[in-house]
Amino acid sequence: MFTNFVTRLEPVPYRSLVITLLTWGSLAHAAVGSVAGELTDPQGKPVAGANLRLTSGRNSKPLESVSDAAGRFVFSSLAEGTYQLSATAAEFADVKKTFLVGDGEAVTVNLQFARLGPRSDTITVTADVTQVDVLAPDPTMKVFASEDLLDANPGRPGAPISIPGYPIETASSGIKAPQYFAPGVAGDHGEPIAQFVQVGTYLVPNNLSANAHGNGYADPNIYIASVIESVEVDGGAFNVREGNHALNLATTYALRSHLDPFFSLTGDQRDITGTAGFSPSDHSWIALEASYGNGFLDRLEHRKQFKVNGGQVFHAGNHTLTLFGIGYYGFSYVAGLSPINGFNSVDAADGWKQYPDTVDPRQKDQTHTALLAMNDVWKLGENQELQLSGFFRTYNLSLFSDFGDGLIRQSEFRTVAGGSAAYKRKFSKKFTLFAGTDYEREAPRRDDLDHYNFYNPAQPYSYGQFTKIDGNNVTISPVSPYIAGEGELSPYFHYYLGFRREEISIDNQDLVTPANSSNALVGLNLPKATLTFFPKESWWVPEVAVSFGKSYFTEDPRTGSAVGQQIGPVDPVETATSYQMVASKRIHNTDLKLTFGHETQSAEYGKIDPDTGLQFDLGPGRIRYMAATLRQNFSFGSLQATYEQADARDLDSGQVTPEAPRLIGDFSWTDQKLPFHLVAKGEFEYVGRKVVGNGCNEANPGDLTSYCLGVPNKEFRLSIARPFRNGKMKVGVNLMIARGYTGQTVENFALDYKPSYVGPLPVPENPIAEIVGVRIPSYASVNFTYRFGR
Repeated sequence: MFTNFVTRLEPVPYRSLVITLLTWGSLAHAAVGSVAGELTDPQGKPVAGANLRLTSGRNSKPLESVSDAAGRFVFSSLAEGTYQLSATAAEFADVKKTFLVGDGEAVTVNLQFARLGPRSDTITVTADVTQVDVLAPDPTMKVFASEDLLDANPGRPGAPISIPGYPIETASSGIKAPQYFAPGVAGDHGEPIAQFVQVGTYLVPNNLSANAHGNGYADPNIYIASVIESVEVDGGAFNVREGNHALNLATTYALRSHLDPFFSLTGDQRDITGTAGFSPSDHSWIALEASYGNGFLDRLEHRKQFKVNGGQVFHAGNHTLTLFGIGYYGFSYVAGLSPINGFNSVDAADGWKQYPDTVDPRQKDQTHTALLAMNDVWKLGENQELQLSGFFRTYNLSLFSDFGDGLIRQSEFRTVAGGSAAYKRKFSKKFTLFAGTDYEREAPRRDDLDHYNFYNPAQPYSYGQFTKIDGNNVTISPVSPYIAGEGELSPYFHYYLGFRREEISIDNQDLVTPANSSNALVGLNLPKATLTFFPKESWWVPEVAVSFGKSYFTEDPRTGSAVGQQIGPVDPVETATSYQMVASKRIHNTDLKLTFGHETQSAEYGKIDPDTGLQFDLGPGRIRYMAATLRQNFSFGSLQATYEQADARDLDSGQVTPEAPRLIGDFSWTDQKLPFHLVAKGEFEYVGRKVVGNGCNEANPGDLTSYCLGVPNKEFRLSIARPFRNGKMKVGVNLMIARGYTGQTVENFALDYKPSYVGPLPVPENPIAEIVGVRIPSYASVNFTYRFGR
């Protein structure tokens, strides 16, 4: 058979055979190069599903690929020559890089998107279970802010961006800082919810421990919305980078790296806001904002706000230095909390009156702060870097409120300083090391609580007699070394193991009652772990991530001495143990995500009663929650629906934890290709009726077994914009239709009060509990934006 085959071969000329063999050999020898790398977003997180295109100058057919779950890509069998690699993704502006591949060379090329695309979707979630790394091991949700659409509450105080499934509430009005709420979390003063601003790779904390108004208070109102590129949300307890206050939730604001010159004016019949921004260079930007307004409540705010945000990035050799600064001043009158259903007959007979939207028109708020932060990323090699960071902040608060026992003033001035050193090295796909140390020193001074008289309509501008309740100098200084490792256990499993040690010094100097002064040194061990399962795309099973973590926040060390009362020493910290499971699956371009969580907390004494200056004893608690998210992205926009259910209880009494949301529903959509070149974003948010306290039995005020139930909140927000002149001009309309009350809680209104009462604070006898809140107004505003340059 072999002989027959040979005899059938046609004769081949010797010279042609030699040329053919040499050509095959040359091609075989040249086509052994390769290029591999990693694609990341502006914050250094992997970008999955991006399209990559590799072209050469040989007029050959371009090679195409898609980045995997970790943002990685590979092109093999490349001939020697010059190549251009480009990456495209729906949310970002395209990025390109040109490089040379030598004969038989394996080249590493990493690409990073520098900024969002000009038409990026306002609700585009890119960080899911499949995008975990050593800096972000916990499955997260990232919301991108588009320059084309304004977000919730445009031109008004509040959080600069809406996060689906996490309602924004404030227990007042005016400039008073809002807080994010998570299912089952009673975090109206920020204790278990951490906030950060990302400067380079550094997470700068925004929480203010032992704040005059609330322990852990955080103010997102200091940011100008135009400079926010995205906000990322994770579980808080599972990342060694996130320390104090990161129990139930951590939100991280990421900044833009460039601002096209613009001017924006937003206004309505009561408010006006002007915003401007520009980039002096390719790697710097500055934004300014000024606003004045009276709000939409009957109590006019006379609000004045001034903000400046700026940043710059320097590149020097292997160093990337990022600077960020904030300046903020705000003043306004605030309506404050007032009875949702009006005063009952007992209160009315005792002299209490409800003026439009307020119980005391003297309530007001004044805040100013300044922040400067720095981050240096020093590339020590292709797979290792050193991160050196620091920040300094000043903060002042003077808040006048009336919670039922007369007007009070909560005030403080503090300085905050911190620093961080971290080392990151990727040894292989199976192991990446991340280790470092954080240091922070919070020093609130004259952390005061003072009492004034009840409101007297005959003397509307009189504050009456002054009574000091609390006055403290507090210093909280945690030193926090940490270490973490992550990598692939197999093609289907990814691990993360971390450990954070806290050495916390808490010094409390009581200026009113020196005997209550204290000093404590606390040590905590906080392990973290996440195991992630990545099935093949062809499998019908979901990606699953299971996480475990311990976390903490520092209690407010003030013990108070109101009306002769005293309490003993309190626990200096609250600790928590958390478990979480996240499962997600993409089916025909539809993303499904389920989250289940369980958390237990130690006793909490850190909430200061605004009237007495004493801590609330909340006892140990437990939270169980679940969340379901369905998301569909289209070429013209997106749809997202979120449903969350939670149960939070005191483990000692079994009672429901007051003020914790039990039911949250959210539906949001964007459309960037409406008729007449319109773009739009809409969101409907529902927060179900929740328990807000105990003792709302008018017939028996001392009955603490009866729950006080609030009212549900419903908000529909809509933003519509129309660009003109190729996007140089934009006109928009923003509106919110709302029903409900924000900041719902229970306050005890003192009896035996008459409008003519003067003198020190009386000891209330059998005070009446009322369900109170701040009415959420509906409004509409218009916006005009002009962009300079090309």
